[in-house]
Order: sequence, then structure tokens, then C-alpha cells
Amino acid sequence: MRETTTVRRTVRLRPVRPAGWWFDLLLLAALVGLTVALAADQLLGLDRAVADWADAHRPTAAYWTARIFNYLGQGTPLTLLAVGLGVLLAVRVRSVRPVLPPVVAFVLTYLTIGPLKLTTDRAAPSASIKEPYLAPADAVQIFHTDGPYGVSYPSGHVANAIVWYGVIALLLAPLLSSHGRRMPARLVTVVRVVPPLVVLSTTTYLGWHWLTDSVAGLLLGLLLDRLLHRVPWDDVPLPGRLRERDRPFISSP
Repeated sequence: MRETTTVRRTVRLRPVRPAGWWFDLLLLAALVGLTVALAADQLLGLDRAVADWADAHRPTAAYWTARIFNYLGQGTPLTLLAVGLGVLLAVRVRSVRPVLPPVVAFVLTYLTIGPLKLTTDRAAPSASIKEPYLAPADAVQIFHTDGPYGVSYPSGHVANAIVWYGVIALLLAPLLSSHGRRMPARLVTVVRVVPPLVVLSTTTYLGWHWLTDSVAGLLLGLLLDRLLHRVPWDDVPLPGRLRERDRPFISSP
């Protein structure tokens, strides 16, 4: 009697650049170091100076231009767009796997960005000119403002932009490939790099975040992005009935 065996794919982490975990540790160390420096009243003068400069150089046309471009970092629309692309690709390749990146990205951002904001209790620059009308010296402090207004650090707009545009680029490439088209590497880079930089600049310029809020969002977003792009989405073991819809989508022709 002939015994049949099931051959399982070897699950290996996908490569990222720069390669190795040293860069992830560097990003984490930089985020922790920045937070500690702010708690020790370092860099607060820089934050205040940048915010004051932006307040003094914000004509109406520039304000509305920055505000429109800042919508590139809205978390909810980006989430819906990524989920929509995942579902569309799942239907196209007949696999549940394309839905996994948006779901995992949502869980990662939910478990990191929000809790960090609530823990650090920092107000936005605009807290000095609208409720709760904090004094400038108080608004810039970290671990200082209790309540719903202390949710400025790190910038969720910047972190979300890095994570979600990374997921969108990850899904767009195989989606175009399924239609017989190839997504140029330069376009992938543009999708992943340009929107986060625009969001970082506009968020800081509009006074919605301190400069160091945006830098912290950048560090956190890059760290989460690297974690997400390491996941071997085509080879992650699927539970139960999900295996009935188990087909690769990144490495599929």
C-alpha cells in the first residue's frame, strides 16, 4: 500500500532592506531615545521654534494646500483602500491570503499607535490657541496632559501613512501582475515614500503635531513596515477551512 505524504512549503521570512534586525533595533532605540530626551525637557525648544515659524508663515493658500495634501495620511480611508485592494486581489487569484496584510496591519497599528499616544500624554501645538487653551510651555511637554487632548505623540498620520502605503504597494504589484501588467520598481518606491513625506511635512506645518511627534511617527511607522514586509504572506500556515482558499499571491505568475 502506497503512503501519501504532504509536502509543506518552508516558511522563511521575506527579505527587507537594509537586511538584518540591526536596523529594526536602531529604529526602536531611536524612538525610545527621542521619547526619553523629550521627557528630560530636551528638544522642546526646537519643537516650539518650528511650531512658531509655521504659525508665522501660513498664508491662507498654503494652509489649504497643506490641509488637502494631509488627507493622504487619513487612517480610515487608507485602511478601507487597502482592504478593498486585498479583497479585489483575493477574488482575482482565488485566495484568502491577500486579505491577510491589511488585517495584520490594522491590528499592529491599533495595538501600538493608540496606546503610545495615551501613555505619553502630549498635546498638539494647537492646544494653545483652542481648547483646552494650554500655555505654550505646558502644551509642548510630554507625559504632561491628561484627558483626550494628550494624544499627539507619536503622529498617527505619519505612522499610518508609512504602514498603509507599504501595504497598498504590496498589493498593487500582484494585482497589476494578475492583469498582465508589471508595476515598475520606481513606482513602488514613489507610492511608499512620497505620501509619508508629504504627510510628515503638512502635519507639522499645520501645527497639528510637533516636529518630534512626526519624527516619532516616522520611526514607529518604519519599524512596523519592516515587520509587515518580513511576513512570508504566501507561506504562512492557514487554519481550518481557510486552507481551501490557499493560493500564493505575491509569487504567483
